Amino acid sequence: MTAIFTPSKTFDNPSIPIDSRSHSDRIMDRFLSFSLFTAAVEEGSLAAAGRRFGLTPAVAGKHVSALESQLGVRLLQRTTRRLSLTDAGHAFLPRCRRILAEFDEAKREAGDGQQQVTGRLRVAAPTEFAVARLGEVIARFAMAHPAAQVDVCLDDRYIDLLSQEIDVAIRIGRLADPNLVIRKLGSCRLVFCASPAFIATHGMPQHPSALNSLPRLAFSQSVSPHDWSLWDAQGTLHAVSGPSAVCANNVQLLAEVAAAGAGVAYGPDFVFASKLASGALVRVLEDWQTPSLEIQAVYPAARFIPQKVRCFVDLLAEVMREER
Repeated sequence: MTAIFTPSKTFDNPSIPIDSRSHSDRIMDRFLSFSLFTAAVEEGSLAAAGRRFGLTPAVAGKHVSALESQLGVRLLQRTTRRLSLTDAGHAFLPRCRRILAEFDEAKREAGDGQQQVTGRLRVAAPTEFAVARLGEVIARFAMAHPAAQVDVCLDDRYIDLLSQEIDVAIRIGRLADPNLVIRKLGSCRLVFCASPAFIATHGMPQHPSALNSLPRLAFSQSVSPHDWSLWDAQGTLHAVSGPSAVCANNVQLLAEVAAAGAGVAYGPDFVFASKLASGALVRVLEDWQTPSLEIQAVYPAARFIPQKVRCFVDLLAEVMREER
């Protein structure tokens, strides 16, 4: 929902010199310009965007033109019949919406002496991690903050938080992004595993080189360094480069394929935990050292971190500490 602002008199009364405006007026004009830009995209015209804020089409157009001048790019292509986003407009729109959402949240929190958590919280997480570890966190958050709504997006890809309007994401692996705040929650160990039937047919590998001739069940979205690798007791790195019999963007599917006897799977230990416990899968090269990946909560860097994000990440860290 686009934020609602009281228009200043800057564009309604051209006789007022721009430099004579107060700092707060200039800031509010900028927020109004942001709001009119997003409203124009949502409504399909500057005239409709102006009506939403009680402004004439000309004033709405001046606000958007002023925003484009400040940014140094054209955001909207305008004709008499239609309005469309430029490439720069497509890139700016999700960031503009986030700025407005954060401003609205800051206003709500400033007006609530008890700092009540409200609004929609968009959470993204890898599918199997969410199924295995996130249920209790979401339940406790929802019960503690009934005025908030949790929207969970399960995806094993590294999606862009801003373009997808994600408030907080859970990511597994090593990453460095200056546009994100990163909070470490814990770690997981990568493991090799296969079915007992597969081992009975091919034998239990004793050295990483043995895996080079065995069918691999590979995760296609991996972004971690040292993928399919492990270290010996002397610290020497051994890389595995055998043929990929199956590639998939979901590790749980690979666990199922491995349990059916089609090859050797590799991934986070929590994905294979239940099948290892039941005997459907067994560890391969268990005495060798495999990489450990960090489990992290990430959210867009901003001066104002919404209360809902802080509360959710704090609860997530608390629950993961309890589970260690």
